Amino acid sequence: MPWNEVSIMGQREEFVGLASQPDSNIRLLCRRFQISPTTGYKWLSRCGERGREGLWDESRKPHHSPQRCSPPIEEAVLRLRDEYPVWG
Repeated sequence: MPWNEVSIMGQREEFVGLASQPDSNIRLLCRRFQISPTTGYKWLSRCGERGREGLWDESRKPHHSPQRCSPPIEEAVLRLRDEYPVWG
């Protein structure tokens, strides 16, 4: 008997579908799908706002980097790095 292949999106869609049923126990479903209740409620909220696209993973990239160097300094550092690759 072969293994059943289930995608992450398929599992998320199944969870949201079951959790959207009337009288569903969301915490019990979270245990069944081995996710935290915080994650389960987050998926339900996102799916309600954006539909199926809300179940995709979001970027973890910060929106801004306050400690980032200015472009001229960044270019100077990169030039030095190319000139002296063994400096580390």
